[in-house]
Amino acid sequence: MDLKIKNIEEKITLIQNDMLNMSQEIYNQQKEILELKSNIKKLKFEIQNSQYNNVESLESSNETPPHY
Repeated sequence: MDLKIKNIEEKITLIQNDMLNMSQEIYNQQKEILELKSNIKKLKFEIQNSQYNNVESLESSNETPPHY
């Protein structure tokens, strides 16, 4: 009987360790996801600004110079 209890305790300890490891990994993944989302927002903003600047540049290049 004592051996069975010891085996069960060992299994419980292994499961607890696995749970802690998984919890830490989930935390790390969540942190990485948040960083990636932030990077995506920054890139979207940069792309929008770049497109806006390109449109402005095109519009100004289509204007006739004042001496014409």
